[in-house]
Amino acid sequence: MEFGPMWVEWGLLGLFLASFLAATILPFSSEAVLATMMLGPWSSWALWSAASAGNWLGGMSSYFLGHLGDLDRIARWLRLDPAKAQRFQAKVDRFGIWTALLTWLPVVGDPLAVALGLAKARIWPVAVLMLIGKALRYAVVVLLLR
Repeated sequence: MEFGPMWVEWGLLGLFLASFLAATILPFSSEAVLATMMLGPWSSWALWSAASAGNWLGGMSSYFLGHLGDLDRIARWLRLDPAKAQRFQAKVDRFGIWTALLTWLPVVGDPLAVALGLAKARIWPVAVLMLIGKALRYAVVVLLLR
């Protein structure tokens, strides 16, 4: 069985899991799974909901990992240059919780979620803004493909 069809075979749970994993440090495209599943019997609403919820919870798990850790330890674990990690953290501190709206972005979104946790940003504003950003991204994908 190929990697892509496995997610589709699992239905909305597969899309949820794919979207969750895509919001972690794993390089993975949940949009490809969503696009494939749009060819199936599921409603746009169900697909949007499963993808948004999975990606949001994955992003929040990255936030909580950051909240539990410290910048130096996480930088070593991710093999990041400590000075670069400090500059990244300073930018997150400067723009505050509003950076949660950008956690949907490829490459920088996952580190942003971790950085928000490291900065001990307030959970509820981060959660709401992260959900808005991620849900809007999937809404655009669904609208473009329908």
